[in-house]
Amino acid sequence: MSATLLASAFLLGLGGSPHCAAMCGTACGGVTGRDKRRRLLFHAGRICGYVGAGAVAGAAGQSLGWLAGHSAALRPVWVLFHLAVLAWGLSLLVLARQPVWVEGAARAAWQRVRPAAGRAAFVAGALWTLLPCGLLWSALLVASLTGGAAQGGAAMALFAAATLPGLTLWPALLGRLRTLGRSWGTRLAGLLVTAGAGWGLGAELAHRVAQWCA
Repeated sequence: MSATLLASAFLLGLGGSPHCAAMCGTACGGVTGRDKRRRLLFHAGRICGYVGAGAVAGAAGQSLGWLAGHSAALRPVWVLFHLAVLAWGLSLLVLARQPVWVEGAARAAWQRVRPAAGRAAFVAGALWTLLPCGLLWSALLVASLTGGAAQGGAAMALFAAATLPGLTLWPALLGRLRTLGRSWGTRLAGLLVTAGAGWGLGAELAHRVAQWCA
């Protein structure tokens, strides 16, 4: 399943490129300008930030899974985690937007770190992980399901690479992509996150059935 989740992270970034162009293209251009070196440093920092966050998410998911596997009392927590991820995915899929409270919390976090982001392109890219973006956070949820820090980091590296077109080549099409990117990319994120959480819940159900039938 790890390979499937890695592919999902890449497809999430690739399919969400219009979303990236519509939502972040202008902001990205404002940070990097036309300076190629600054642009390179920004995207290097962004990829490093994504990989680091993915590694943390993957390690956290792995730790929760290990604890649930060794403690029957924590198995409900593991199930609730997947149910929460499933609810997030369904929300994105059906409503084509992330919850309002999530946007508010993320914007508050970004406002605190924004002054530091303006000092250097690499730092700005690394702090891009804190942007209030449902697509990005959905990718992190996918990373948390991969089963380890290395896998989570790899998933986010693939996601970051796949979003490069939306932040470099496509901002010129911003006007045409604004509406499409906001809805289609978000719904794709919801679909992939829902599928990943559904697989996890299905595996847990199959494990329980096998125990009952043993």
